[in-house]
Amino acid sequence: MWGLGGAALLALLAYAVGRYESRSGGLVVVERWLDHPVLLVGTAVVLVLVSLIVELDFRTPESQVGLAGGLVALVLLGVPLALSTLAAGDSGVRTAREAAPGHPDRVLVFTDAADSFEPDRRVELLTGSGWSARHWSLGARGPGERLLRAEWSGPDRITVTSEKEIQVFTVGEDGTPAGPSSTPRPR
Repeated sequence: MWGLGGAALLALLAYAVGRYESRSGGLVVVERWLDHPVLLVGTAVVLVLVSLIVELDFRTPESQVGLAGGLVALVLLGVPLALSTLAAGDSGVRTAREAAPGHPDRVLVFTDAADSFEPDRRVELLTGSGWSARHWSLGARGPGERLLRAEWSGPDRITVTSEKEIQVFTVGEDGTPAGPSSTPRPR
C-alpha cells in the first residue's frame, strides 16, 4: 500500500515540476517530458484508488456500497475531466522556426493551437540547446485579436505585430528577452 501511495506522490510531483517549467523561462526538455496532466494525475488517482482497495476490507455491505459510490463518483468526475483536458490540451503544431541573425542558438518558434472556435497563435523565443534550452513567451493571440507577424528586426531585437499594437522585445546577452515596449498600431 505504501509503495502505491509513494508512486502516486511521485507522479504528482513529476507533473508539478513539468507544469512549473511550462511557464515563460522554463526548461524546454523538462516541460516536454513532464507536463502531461492526464497521464500523470490520472496515474496518481488510479494508484491511490488501488492502494485504498488493497488496504480496506470490503466484506461488509456498507463498505461495498461506499466503494461503489466512490468509484461512480470517480468515473462521473474523472472521465469528463480527462476528456476535456485531452480535447483542449496544449498540443499546438509548430508552424515555423526562424533563427536570429548571427545567433543560431536563439530561435523564434511559431505555434498554432486550434480550439473549437478560433485558432490560437503563439510566438516563443527558444534560447540555448539541449538540457539548458529555455522558452520565453512573446505573445499569444486568441479570439478577437490576430497576430499578424513576428520577426527579428535585428540580432537582438524581436518585433511582434498584432492587429492592435506593435511590441518590440530586446534580447539580452544571456538570451533573456526584456520588454516589451509597446506602441499602438497605426490604422
